[in-house]
Amino acid sequence: MTAGSTDLFRQNPPEISKERSCCNIGIAGCGGLGSNVAMMLIRAGIKTLTIVDFDRVELNNLNRQFYFQKDISKLKTAALKETLLQINPEASIKTIDERINENNLYDLFSDCKVVVEAFDTVEAKTMIAQRFQRTEFTNKYLIAASGLAGIKSANMIQTKRIANNIYICGDFFTESNRETGLLSSRVMVTAAHQANMVLRIVAGNFKP
Repeated sequence: MTAGSTDLFRQNPPEISKERSCCNIGIAGCGGLGSNVAMMLIRAGIKTLTIVDFDRVELNNLNRQFYFQKDISKLKTAALKETLLQINPEASIKTIDERINENNLYDLFSDCKVVVEAFDTVEAKTMIAQRFQRTEFTNKYLIAASGLAGIKSANMIQTKRIANNIYICGDFFTESNRETGLLSSRVMVTAAHQANMVLRIVAGNFKP
């Protein structure tokens, strides 16, 4: 690690040590949650990410996702990696342009200690939560999200442990639709809860 990169993280807490920062974190979906979680983890000193998504950046993503006008039509994984490396050029970011499903989930994140669920649909969220309760995932942690739409109080958003290896962040009931919409404020508060839980796990500063 160069002197410059050391200076970049000098205000981080000592629990995020050089050794722990190399823990591989999986990002399952690179939209409003995933892209912002990835950004926060890189800023916090996490150096190894596996980011998976099949989609491309669209104009209507920019109200809440960590992308820019220059990224429109690019693969989300490629655009996100490019921007993250501008924060920390020494980061190791593996990108996979693939739709996540029940059959490929384990292989995609087999070397990740923690996986951040950042899906758009209830079906996908249910699938990954169910899979993480199976034996092959018991040594991994899932940080999921539910209820982040609208413009209700951000104080409603919290982090709860719902299984031995699963935490969920959000208000747990406000779904996105035409009436509620999605705003960067509540999306990013939820993403911050997810990123903070990841960092607590990496640092060993939590109750397993």
